[in-house]
Amino acid sequence: MFHPTDTDALILYDESFHSRLMLGTARYPSPSVLESAVQQARPAMLTASLRRQGAAPDTHHGEHGNSFWELLRGLNVPVLPNTAGCHSVQEAITTAEMAREVFNTAWIKLELIGDDYSLQPDTLNLVEAAQWLIKNGFKVLPYCTEDLVLCRRLVDVGCQAVMPWAAPIGTGKGPTNPYGLRQLRERLPDVPMIVDAGLGRPSHACTVMEWGFDAVLLNTAVALAQDPVVMAGAFAAATQAGRHAFRSGAMAEQESAQPSTPVLGTPFWHHN
Repeated sequence: MFHPTDTDALILYDESFHSRLMLGTARYPSPSVLESAVQQARPAMLTASLRRQGAAPDTHHGEHGNSFWELLRGLNVPVLPNTAGCHSVQEAITTAEMAREVFNTAWIKLELIGDDYSLQPDTLNLVEAAQWLIKNGFKVLPYCTEDLVLCRRLVDVGCQAVMPWAAPIGTGKGPTNPYGLRQLRERLPDVPMIVDAGLGRPSHACTVMEWGFDAVLLNTAVALAQDPVVMAGAFAAATQAGRHAFRSGAMAEQESAQPSTPVLGTPFWHHN
């Protein structure tokens, strides 16, 4: 089992987390597979939608929402409720308030969807929703695009971290706009950033961590893998490897070949 080190903790809203990987809880083949994947990855947080916690059967997990909530509590991992599926500021606020009561936490992953096809965040109204939630005591992690101006505004209204996407939710394409993501990271160097959505392979997670992002959030890439448990471990290892690579400082690219073996003097051949 992969065990990340605790010497480089992730700090969000002055709270420390042992891991830089977060996991979603939807679309796993069974509750037991979800449980095993969580045990393998040891994530910092688990995201869960309030809409799956009611009395109606949970189609993603094959059991009632209350049973699923009991499973989450038994995993002993902090739960990050999200406002998945919300399309208006008021809907997101109402869902967040309900989630705070149900999960007994001030943490909220703020999702405000502006387009049903791409599931792109509503960049025009996201700041308003975040500002209201911050003023009312929530610890907001907003799902957003890599737009620099948007992220600045979210920070300005009190968000102490942002969650830019790599690609649309569930596509697994990896970073589709490397320039935009890297520029965002460089321009807001002190803001914790969690890459959320669109990562499909462990190498994608490693790459964005090498760029200096602070954490990644995954769901589909793990849940729909042929072996979600092994994939969860692979993503955990890749996330930590990328972090180590960033901290250690990668070599600069060179335009021409450079010898890796030192050569002393000029080689010669002796002929009889």
